[in-house]
Amino acid sequence: GADMPEASDTQSILRQNLVDAGCGLELIRQCTALIQQKEIAKLMQVLSCHRRTLLDAVHQNEKRIDCLDYLIDTLEKQND
Repeated sequence: GADMPEASDTQSILRQNLVDAGCGLELIRQCTALIQQKEIAKLMQVLSCHRRTLLDAVHQNEKRIDCLDYLIDTLEKQND
């Protein structure tokens, strides 16, 4: 019926959002299945878990940047 294109639009918007959020194919499949099954609480858990993973990567990169800044700073002082 008239609802079908809307549902697939929502699905493609969701899918693009998951891709933009750095989700892999398997994770996207999992999320899509959970939405189809109306398992929203489970979906929220999965998304929160992915968010934590991304945040951990941010913190890891912040430490790496700090190390680089220290190294650059040290080298600049030596070359003064």
